[in-house]
Amino acid sequence: MINIYPEASRFRTDLDWLTSRASFSFGEHYDPDNTAFGPLRVFNDDIIGAGRGFGGHPHREMEIVSVVLRGQLKHEDSTGRKAVTGFGGVQRMSAGTGIIHSEANPADEECHILQIWMTPSESGLEPSYETSSFDPEALKNRLLPIVARGGGEGIADIHQDLTMYLSRLDAGKLVEFRQDAGRRVYLFVIEGELSVNGSALQRGDAARITEEPELNLEAAGEEAFFMLIDLP
Repeated sequence: MINIYPEASRFRTDLDWLTSRASFSFGEHYDPDNTAFGPLRVFNDDIIGAGRGFGGHPHREMEIVSVVLRGQLKHEDSTGRKAVTGFGGVQRMSAGTGIIHSEANPADEECHILQIWMTPSESGLEPSYETSSFDPEALKNRLLPIVARGGGEGIADIHQDLTMYLSRLDAGKLVEFRQDAGRRVYLFVIEGELSVNGSALQRGDAARITEEPELNLEAAGEEAFFMLIDLP
């Protein structure tokens, strides 16, 4: 089953320093029928203005991944960790028993990120943080893992049985993904147009997919840049 959620259906926040599109209930936006997809709790597409950001705030029992698509993102937290990440960089924070952190755009240009929250597979973890990086050229016409349980070279670790992939397909190119029984897939189009088993998705659209053993993902326009998350 492929359920498509068009960009227009997402929760919108438009401030003088932040443009955000939320796929699930978040902050002041609440829909009791749209709070999660498996362990996936937050999937926000954020553009942060130059020199602005989210001040210090607490988190508990959540895995938080920030994928930088454009510009720079600065992280600081109550454990003393600091980092600045650009395109090709991923920040993963395990809030565990409790942490305070901030995220800001330190540059004089906009910062575009995907911010993704997952419930962990176990509670009571010690708070932790890491950055990882991937080669943007390696996204070309393949599904490149960037976050996964156990981590790896260029892959951030996460305390959940999932894998996040990025891909950038040339016009007419196709990649296949096999969905194991009992699992689900979340798909999000960052740029361009994508066809999944014949269903069309535009920029900003998402799909929540279950009981589809094989997925055929094809760039329907000049190019398609997208994220695929394999979830329990």
